[in-house]
Amino acid sequence: MAVDIKQIRAQFPALHQEVHGHPLIYFDNAATSQKPKMVVDAIAHYYNKENSNIHRGVHYLSQKATDKYELAREAIRRFINAPSTEEIIITRGTTEAINLVSSCLSKWLFQPGDEIIISAIEHHSNIVPWQMACEQSGAILKVIPVLDSGELDMNAYRNLLSDKTKFVTVNHISNALGTINPVEEITSLAHEKGALVLIDGAQATPHMSVDVQSLNADFYCFSAHKMYGPTGVGVLFGKKEILEKMPPYHGGGEMIKEVKFEGTTYNDLPFKFEAGTPNIVGGIGIEASIRFIEEIGIENIAQQEAELLAYATQRLKDIGGIRFIGEAKEKAGVISFIIDGVHPYDAGTILDKLGIAIRTGHHCAQPVMDRYSIPGTMRASFAVYNTKEEIDTFIEGVQKVKQLFT
Repeated sequence: MAVDIKQIRAQFPALHQEVHGHPLIYFDNAATSQKPKMVVDAIAHYYNKENSNIHRGVHYLSQKATDKYELAREAIRRFINAPSTEEIIITRGTTEAINLVSSCLSKWLFQPGDEIIISAIEHHSNIVPWQMACEQSGAILKVIPVLDSGELDMNAYRNLLSDKTKFVTVNHISNALGTINPVEEITSLAHEKGALVLIDGAQATPHMSVDVQSLNADFYCFSAHKMYGPTGVGVLFGKKEILEKMPPYHGGGEMIKEVKFEGTTYNDLPFKFEAGTPNIVGGIGIEASIRFIEEIGIENIAQQEAELLAYATQRLKDIGGIRFIGEAKEKAGVISFIIDGVHPYDAGTILDKLGIAIRTGHHCAQPVMDRYSIPGTMRASFAVYNTKEEIDTFIEGVQKVKQLFT
């Protein structure tokens, strides 16, 4: 089914404005997506009509807010096909989800000499927590190399796996390169060694169908703000039998059953990992963003974005003088590139003056840039509301940059 781009774009007020005298073209969706009116309205309705703390009050507003928040948890469970809402922990985002797992496993699982495997194309938020875990536990960090194509070296991965491997974590889709990693195979191979697996799905959930039962990873995490939802809220899925063994991450209200000075009894899942008053409106915003995606259909979104990616890639190839960083066979919604002889920051600044928003720099993936011996890239990333006409204007902008510097 073809998507109605005009009808979709009408739902995004932010897209209908001028920047520096030009119509806004927003190609920075890998950093954060724009928000449809239904998400903004859901947030406003909560604050206007239902604002109250959740889980603890018997009064009407508290019950309404609690119902909305737990409806969001069920929507998330359905969206990623998790077995139970007990396995859905609402966090401040992908970064907190990863830090939660890292911190808890450092206390419970990792021992000196254990090995943790990550990949060379991870976001900093899936590197630094594991470095910290190694410092705290004495575990050793191993890194899967990346090939020139931007694909992981799976032969090297197989060789890295050993009886010492306790944990493997990779992104589902690289934010810097757009590479779709073979996470099912990565997970299966890790499980053969008895290792646990976490998949960083921050870049995947906006662009493709995710089924955590099919993937069989032990943990899967993502953020709302990259999938048309609000900032400051995200999700950690974890298998129940593992979450039950893990110690709590934060202490405080809600994560307890009973508190005495002699000792505290922790709450059942998922509340054991949700200390304090949560981002209630963030949860409500996730539910609205999931409704938005489901109304269009994730398969339709994937098809639209694949067409945009192919079109933009070919247009850039046609103008020449472009070096692509990451040309994996399986990609989603991201083009990272360099214009010969032009610093990415300079190019991005000129495009901004033309109303074109792209990302320049290392994209919180400095090891990727080191791998390709570059300071950074220009990154254009697409969402369902983008158009080929916008890409044509973007190409004109790139040509102007080339004329100015070459």
